[in-house]
Amino acid sequence: MTYGWWVVGAHRRGAPWPWWRTLSFAGALVLFGILQFGIVGVYDQTLRWAFVLRLSLLFFAVPTFAAFAAPVTLLRTGGPDRLARGASVLMGSRPVRVLGNAIVSPLVALALFCLLLTPLSAAIRPSSVWAIAITVLVPVLGFGLLAPLSEPGVLRSSTFVTAEFLLAFVELMLDAIPGIVLRITDHVLDGATRMAVGPGWFPSPLRDQHLAGDLLWFIAEVADIPVLISLFVRWQRTDRREARAVDALSDEEMEALTRAHLSRRG
Repeated sequence: MTYGWWVVGAHRRGAPWPWWRTLSFAGALVLFGILQFGIVGVYDQTLRWAFVLRLSLLFFAVPTFAAFAAPVTLLRTGGPDRLARGASVLMGSRPVRVLGNAIVSPLVALALFCLLLTPLSAAIRPSSVWAIAITVLVPVLGFGLLAPLSEPGVLRSSTFVTAEFLLAFVELMLDAIPGIVLRITDHVLDGATRMAVGPGWFPSPLRDQHLAGDLLWFIAEVADIPVLISLFVRWQRTDRREARAVDALSDEEMEALTRAHLSRRG
């Protein structure tokens, strides 16, 4: 509802909002609803694969759709001025600058999914309290990692963005480690070896773990694609910004900058 009012506000201010961003926001809501009320939401406290699928999609997919909807940019465009100023301050804050790079993101994802390899996973999965916490906190965490990549409010140097590209490729391997371990291990890692009570198609605990590993492995690899796209968009913005800054220099300023650069190298 709030997003819709901001879209209306943007149109009133003469800044029509792209339809595909609104569609992306609607996709995030639809996917969130499916994860809550579909088969995954019904069996996530019983089956490992349903729990892992729900957790990974709440962390990767829902925030990805929400990030491409650019709610922060929309708030600046069509939202209340006070909230817009607060959003600008937030996007420029140190925590956002730390979260909004490809150095932190793979470490956070790796730490989160490594919990699935421990007995803590068996304690969290059947808990209703933890289910509510995951529903609220995991999408917020995922959005916090992705939003700075897709929002234009955080500026980086071209050198830093290039380093982020390299680290994003490392992330392709890091994110998959927990899924690979779940898939290739021949014993139940979290210690919950009792067969879940349910329909006849329920898998054994070990088979359930292997299915969870397959899903996590696949989703972790696919989820890096929007991150790479966001980094490419950021690189384009940074390159254009730095090119405009260089073009704006006078001949004397350019000569002084060249001398300063050569003196540093010497």
